Amino acid sequence: MKAVVYSNAGGPDVLRLVEREVPEPGPGEVRVQVRVSGVNPTDWKRRRGGLTDDFSEQVPNQDGAGVIDAVGPGVDAGRVGQRVWVWQAAYQRSGGTAQEYATLPERLAVPLPDDASFDLGAALGVPALTAHRALTVADGGPAQLAPGALTGRTVLVAGGAGAVGNGAIQLARWAGARVITTVSSREKAELATAAGAQHVVNYRESDPAGAIRALAPDGVNLIVEVAASANAALDQAVAANNAAIAFYADDGATEFTIAIRPAMVANLRWQGVLLYTIEEAAKDAAVAAVRAAVGDGAIRVGEEAGLPLHRFALEEASAAHAAVENHVVGKVLIDVG
Repeated sequence: MKAVVYSNAGGPDVLRLVEREVPEPGPGEVRVQVRVSGVNPTDWKRRRGGLTDDFSEQVPNQDGAGVIDAVGPGVDAGRVGQRVWVWQAAYQRSGGTAQEYATLPERLAVPLPDDASFDLGAALGVPALTAHRALTVADGGPAQLAPGALTGRTVLVAGGAGAVGNGAIQLARWAGARVITTVSSREKAELATAAGAQHVVNYRESDPAGAIRALAPDGVNLIVEVAASANAALDQAVAANNAAIAFYADDGATEFTIAIRPAMVANLRWQGVLLYTIEEAAKDAAVAAVRAAVGDGAIRVGEEAGLPLHRFALEEASAAHAAVENHVVGKVLIDVG
């Protein structure tokens, strides 16, 4: 089978295409014939950092979608032939989704409805699960999203044209929230609107704090933040009492500053979010909610859903990684099978 691997830290050029034996699933594992592999910023950042585990080679990419074609001992044989989306495939494991066949714990292969495309399946994973966590860290819950779970809440999504931002908009709307998002251009505003945001603020064309406060005089209840260093003052200015600000990316910065007294007075929660290290129960809740949202048709991909798709062949994995590293707007997918 064909697989993309790397053995050393570096740029996209360290990725190379090799031939490997088709792996056999072990106890509790399934083998997925990968159709589409999704590329996220976490994938190139890990590649830049090199091999952090005791692996001589690493197959990149956490997310993907395909069909289970074999199961290991202890797994229901009825899962063979099941369409699935895959998440966290390469976390503490040497085998990600940039290969024709991947073996992984069956928990990481989630059933994908027949009417949901493999493109959608490969675009879930890191972005959707991260978005779910960011939307469920507030005191008083909810711990798991469902229709009506965020009714009465106002959510601010920073960077609504990004993959996590897109997922946060769609999940928040599915859960009944009112969604405001910030973007940096008119083109991105169109994408955020397509995703379902009711209000879009271009922070380069207006006073963003004033515009958001005009839309939400009492402040916003939840903030999904992509650039805490750049936006900390804005977030604090528009947050309601007891609001939660969930930040999931560093945007190249190593620290950010908040005004202590105002944060105390408003009882603000600044919550870091990293999918790999959150509690397993929170991961399970996120997977269950995303699966339900997909079943309801509440999560979509493509430009008409605010998330343009950029396709690459498996042989073009280096170019796919480079596109994500260079901040292409939309979702990068690799056609594997």
